[in-house]
Amino acid sequence: MNQPSKPLVAIIGAGPSGLYAAQQLARKNVDVVIFNRDIKIGGLAEYGIYPEKHKMRRGLITQFQDILNMDGVTYYGNVLIRENGDLTFKELMSLGFDAVVVATGAQWNRWLFLPGEKLDGVYYAQDVVYHYNGLPPYSAMDFPIGEKVVIIGMGNVSMDLAHFLTHERKVQEITAVARRGPGEIKFTQQELEAIAAHLNFPIVKEEIESAAHLMESLGQDPEEPIKMIESAIAKSAPRVSETHFTLRFLLSPVEILGDEEGKVTGIKFEKNTLVQKEDYLSAEGLKEFEILEADTVMFSIGNRVDGKFGLPVKNYSYCKNPNPRFPIKDTSYEICTETGEPIEKAFVVGWARKASVGLVGLARKDSVQGARAVLQYLDTLPAFTTTTLQDIDRRISQIEKPIVRKDDLSKLIQIENEKAQELGVEEYKYKSNQEMLKAIGLIS
Repeated sequence: MNQPSKPLVAIIGAGPSGLYAAQQLARKNVDVVIFNRDIKIGGLAEYGIYPEKHKMRRGLITQFQDILNMDGVTYYGNVLIRENGDLTFKELMSLGFDAVVVATGAQWNRWLFLPGEKLDGVYYAQDVVYHYNGLPPYSAMDFPIGEKVVIIGMGNVSMDLAHFLTHERKVQEITAVARRGPGEIKFTQQELEAIAAHLNFPIVKEEIESAAHLMESLGQDPEEPIKMIESAIAKSAPRVSETHFTLRFLLSPVEILGDEEGKVTGIKFEKNTLVQKEDYLSAEGLKEFEILEADTVMFSIGNRVDGKFGLPVKNYSYCKNPNPRFPIKDTSYEICTETGEPIEKAFVVGWARKASVGLVGLARKDSVQGARAVLQYLDTLPAFTTTTLQDIDRRISQIEKPIVRKDDLSKLIQIENEKAQELGVEEYKYKSNQEMLKAIGLIS
């Protein structure tokens, strides 16, 4: 960059995507201003990883704190960018930044709009995960859970839910259901190992063997998922409850059944087969149905971006320019309108770019590439903004609520660490924003 001044870039979101993008930009002498809906940084790394994974969580949060403490990085927490929020996206775009990067993640539940979806006892994975990870206001919400739980979805998050249900709630039965077959299992062996001692392996093996002919017709080896599950059982953590856990395949939910009191009693599924399309396997219904008894249903089918954020949405993600000026490895990080017109200086990274795909490592890779696209764009500007960090701070200070800055966040982290040591626990979290704000002296 040949200009004498420094570019100024806003990043919306302080999860892995936003923080890794900030790191890349700050390393290239860019002033970065991070806006975060939550008080604490980390996003799903703070509030989406199973609580017992202490080493992983501590490692990530330490990385993120180091990024936040870099020169040129400014932080504003407890700021909601949204229609009817503290600032709208349009207002943020007008503040004078050279570029704006959307790294909000896919924060909203993906509904299937099934009959019975609003019955008592129907939950979405993200809400339950936020609850047991202590994210306000979910941390204070009540999630009554019965004895027979059906989880729709078979990824790593569904295994975390099963972990929670076996270890904390100690329910009687858990059935995880996938609309595709055993060859499309999305969870890793490591995730399964935490709960494999509870797995009803004979039933699971029978499920896989019943799908063997279909799998072989698609070029899949039925022995692969069997071997993976057997290996997970061999390395399994000890059994901690009487919970029985099983896996079912090739079933799509069509209706949630309930009683006269509006509570879940079961779920109706359509049986599927798999059909090879050009570049993917499609689950297609057979018009044959099965009902599973349940008093609790949890959907773990991925998330979508916020439709009220102020940007057009397509396929659960924000619209990307189909003809990007700054593509990185044939990927567009540039936001556009619904008709494909570029939105000048607006970029998107991470799950907000492609909803519900990838883990922290993939989010980091995507953010690094997105930051490269932003840097290429900045190189095309004849001059950088005359807006200063002081100008931005004056505008944010006009918001009529407590704003959390870097020093405030450092103080909060120290207080929570001291609380954990005092109580003799791995970590301590305040359960509400009010408690956090009071602890650091922003409210009385």
